[in-house]
Amino acid sequence: MEKFTLPIQVRWSDIDQNRHLRHSAYYDYGATTRIACFSQHGLTNLKFEELHIGPILFREEALFKREIKFEDKITVDLVVTKASQDFSRWSIRHHFFKEDGTLSAIINMDGAWIDMGKRKLAIPNEFIQTVFSDFPRSEDFVWITKN
Repeated sequence: MEKFTLPIQVRWSDIDQNRHLRHSAYYDYGATTRIACFSQHGLTNLKFEELHIGPILFREEALFKREIKFEDKITVDLVVTKASQDFSRWSIRHHFFKEDGTLSAIINMDGAWIDMGKRKLAIPNEFIQTVFSDFPRSEDFVWITKN
């Protein structure tokens, strides 16, 4: 499967005093891309409520390459870089591209699933496992092995 991509409209409220995209907006745009990808593949908020499960982040790291300004048109992609066989743990990478193809930033993040009732980490059901198995994978994708 090809990378999931989402065009993003840079908002004025996401610009800092140096007239470029503020650092925390990158994380917001990454989250927006993830949720759009989840939703497009059937993992909607209603489905998460029905299953009493949700995604949780352990780590999120941004690497800034080129500044993004208010007038820039950007696209954010999503690929899975790591996953356990049951998809209970996973890592995702986002690339931020300007319209001319310039790579502006990379976000790497590690996540898992939380049982919303027990407030404990959970193994996702077969539906989520099937959906996640169809997500685009990076060229350097690896399976996570549990000890």
